[in-house]
Amino acid sequence: MDELIETLADLVRINSVNPAYPDGALESAMAAYIQEFFEKRGVEVSQQCVFPGRPNVVARLPGRDPSGRIVFEAHTDTAGVSGMTIPPFEPHLQDGRLYGRGACDTKAGVAAMMHAVASLAEDRIQPRCEVVFAGTADEEYSYRGVVKLCEGLRADAAIVSEPTSLRLVVATKGCLRFRIRVQGRAAHSAKPHLGVNAISHMARLIAALEEDAMTLDGRPHVLLGPPTFNIGTIHGGSQVNIVPDSCVIEIDRRLVPGEELEQVWRSYCGVVANLKHSIPGFAAVVEEPMLQDLPLETATSEPVATVASQVLANLGLNSEAIGVPYGSDASKLARAGIPSVVLGPGTIDQAHAASEFVDCDEVRKACAFYRQFILAF
Repeated sequence: MDELIETLADLVRINSVNPAYPDGALESAMAAYIQEFFEKRGVEVSQQCVFPGRPNVVARLPGRDPSGRIVFEAHTDTAGVSGMTIPPFEPHLQDGRLYGRGACDTKAGVAAMMHAVASLAEDRIQPRCEVVFAGTADEEYSYRGVVKLCEGLRADAAIVSEPTSLRLVVATKGCLRFRIRVQGRAAHSAKPHLGVNAISHMARLIAALEEDAMTLDGRPHVLLGPPTFNIGTIHGGSQVNIVPDSCVIEIDRRLVPGEELEQVWRSYCGVVANLKHSIPGFAAVVEEPMLQDLPLETATSEPVATVASQVLANLGLNSEAIGVPYGSDASKLARAGIPSVVLGPGTIDQAHAASEFVDCDEVRKACAFYRQFILAF
């Protein structure tokens, strides 16, 4: 393994599973490794507290023009390891692929960005703009790391590393997650007419929600396709001989640019309100969202996109801008006024996979891209 892949292997060995998972850890060990990496190379680096024991780590490379700044961002936490078919924290190299949890999502991007920034310092090359590398916490759960990073942050461009197969992503879907709770009335199952069956009423609600979801196909985005709707969990009842007095579903709604979070949420309040008027005894509450994330749409005319496209072309890679159906930290940076794109090594099909891996040659190409982008911007 060359030095870049050795760094990636070191990162995979660190358990940085998001604490939201049962097997979770803290991101502090990742932050400490990254900090030591930059300190050894004479690059200014510091930590930014997000939660106790869960910092962002931020490295800065001065530019010739102090008014300009580029941000490279990648998250340091990973998905959980339950169900994995390979040892999650024992990096294994086979057929040009490095295996392990986080190898693809997104420690490959972290390693590539680290080496791209450090290589300029080692070569004593001062870029035109200041370069900020940020390894952020908590992307896999509630995005608190990038939200903390954005406090007071100003920049001309941001590149977020996620597994895009080195494709230039300028549009991503947003996300709205919330619960709907149907309330019934408990009774003995021998006399169900004395109760109100929350599960039966939930079935009526689900049918109405699915009918509403059929209208989403009529609103496609040119790069992302239509919005999507999914009921991910359902819980109801306490035991078989009791009329259930409660049933709850959790909904994941993906938004496309042009949709507003509040408006979408209120549309589901409207579905529930209609059922209250048409079904005797129907009672339900649309709870406040558990997670909200706006879509990303960066114009291809923005310098961050045009320079990235040109650098990809110079490297012999596909330079066409695309959209993807998942989200990333880029939407938060864009909301802070920083034109942002997503580009990194690995495929999203391997993110969170039971045998997660990344192609090592793609990691090397990503590092070359990040370095050339700094020099070209």
